[in-house]
Amino acid sequence: MAQESGEVWEKFAVALADMARDLLAQDSVQATLDRIVEHATVLINGCDEGGILTVRRGEVRALAATSDVVRMADRIQQDLREGPCFDAVTDREQLYAIEDLRRPHEKWSRFAPELRKLGMGSMMGFLLFTDDDELGALNVYSRRPNMFDESAQRAGWVLASHAAVALSSARTHQQLGDALETRHEIGEAMGILMERHGLGEEEAFAVLKKASQDHNIKLREIARKVCETGERPR
Repeated sequence: MAQESGEVWEKFAVALADMARDLLAQDSVQATLDRIVEHATVLINGCDEGGILTVRRGEVRALAATSDVVRMADRIQQDLREGPCFDAVTDREQLYAIEDLRRPHEKWSRFAPELRKLGMGSMMGFLLFTDDDELGALNVYSRRPNMFDESAQRAGWVLASHAAVALSSARTHQQLGDALETRHEIGEAMGILMERHGLGEEEAFAVLKKASQDHNIKLREIARKVCETGERPR
């Protein structure tokens, strides 16, 4: 039995390493999110569906889902303002689990029956990140009750930990890329204003900044419009 258990975890470790490489190879945050939920259905025993959502100031937003059923479950949490992710916002628990959705659930008395109507038998939720007042969570579902034993919970926790690192890396990479692209567009717009409208460097930047403030539009959007039209913003 011990040898069999060791072989199972050895296979899991190999699969986890493959997942880590796969996540880091994705070229966008969305692609990383999509791959995380796909890996969850493979690596967590009993997992039929998976999804990632955020809760920010009481608003739920689905970031990735393996099916429309998962998106419906996310909307139920939003509509009822009840469920594991809402609780996780306040107490920062790393794991939530509902072992058997057929039984009354005291903590989520309205949410659990609605999941049961969607054909779910059990679920688990794992924190991925907390950022100020925003929370990201990985939710996994099984159509059968009592599917997520201690081994599945441990596998989910390990997967979620690796996924959180990959997601953080993807977000940082995208933010850096956006910052570089923004700087390039602003520089190009300033060059157009300097060449076509006879402005100095500081004056060109001041024109862009004032237009952004006056119209409550991001500086990058003002710069992009100048690059497209060649006109000085009003």
